[in-house]
Amino acid sequence: MLPPPTFWTLLDQLVRKNPLVIDRPEGHVIPRYPHLRYPLDYGYLEHTTAADGAGIDLWRGSLTETMPTGIICTIDMVKQDAEIKILCGCTEEEMQTILAFHNNHPTTMQGILIRRE
Repeated sequence: MLPPPTFWTLLDQLVRKNPLVIDRPEGHVIPRYPHLRYPLDYGYLEHTTAADGAGIDLWRGSLTETMPTGIICTIDMVKQDAEIKILCGCTEEEMQTILAFHNNHPTTMQGILIRRE
């Protein structure tokens, strides 16, 4: 009998199966906050559904392999929601940049980073 798949195995399958769509490239202005720009490529997994009804959000880093390197769990008090953001092909420095980006508004939005071991 095979052992059950792990969280990361299932996440790998999800990312492999569904195309990454980058609709907000690095440097793109954030619509709700025009004074902020995306520090890395941001988008979603096509053919997936997150809690907000849109595709599952993701950040794409500079590594050639787009395998998930971590996730960020966020809470947004303005939108009154919580989400995960998949980090695909991110270095440790890029993961820290993304985490800092999500924690830039301490009273309205916070995130925690879960690294792939």
